[in-house]
Amino acid sequence: MPTVIFIEPDGAEYPIAVNNGVPGIDGDCGGECACAICHVHVDAAWMSRAGMAEPGGMEANLLQFAEGSTENSRLACQITMTDDLDGLMLRIPDGQH
Repeated sequence: MPTVIFIEPDGAEYPIAVNNGVPGIDGDCGGECACAICHVHVDAAWMSRAGMAEPGGMEANLLQFAEGSTENSRLACQITMTDDLDGLMLRIPDGQH
């Protein structure tokens, strides 16, 4: 199972698999791409593998309203995990609301 490394703004790292309650990742919608509170910044070294939000798609539309959204922003719930993403680094923004 691939592991994702979530990095808090203070540098604290959480190497986790699924459903580990990472602080700052609430996931209120249960992964349905409806709330945008799992907004993360994909580490630049991983962008080519994790991909970008599809322009004009639901994820991209939600990210327009996410605080601190950048070109490497994604909703964590919309990144399809594969073995190729083992070690993926996702930075948690200062705030999700």
